[in-house]
Amino acid sequence: MGHGGNVIAELMTDHREVEEMFDKIQALPPGDERRRAVVDEFTIELVRHSVAEEEYLYPAVREHVPGGDALADKELADHAAVERMLKELEGMEPTDPRFDALVDRVVSEVKQHVADEERNLFPALGDVCSPDELDALGDRIRRAKKLAPTRPHPSAPDTPPGNKLLAPGAGLVDRARDLVSGRGRS
Repeated sequence: MGHGGNVIAELMTDHREVEEMFDKIQALPPGDERRRAVVDEFTIELVRHSVAEEEYLYPAVREHVPGGDALADKELADHAAVERMLKELEGMEPTDPRFDALVDRVVSEVKQHVADEERNLFPALGDVCSPDELDALGDRIRRAKKLAPTRPHPSAPDTPPGNKLLAPGAGLVDRARDLVSGRGRS
């Protein structure tokens, strides 16, 4: 959850960690109760990562990258679709016949989103920002992930200033719920 380095290195490390979680869930047989814990684990990381991107990465893309509004809008739409699926998964047991198909859709959508960010958005941002700007953005992303919610909130705002105002409060409530329930501790 906080790896150090510039924003691109930080987010790419997050991407690799989530891909490892996807490998872990795909190695478990359908209906296996352990799949719930892995879904919770990748949900926590995806939500934190997405909130941080929405608070800092996409506004920077809008500001610095030519055509950045369209890039950011596409990424926000990807996030919204995945967040709705994660919310649906949150209330599902691994024995539910829809669980595995929904996990497969999340994995597919996230992998496409990651590939698009790494192929298009990250290089575009790296071309227009100085190393110092990328480092400062990485620091902001790391701070945001520490305060971010750990559960999907599809109806919450995904652009500033609303997301920056509401995310820390939702994050506090989510972390309290996780502490009481034991969620995310595998």
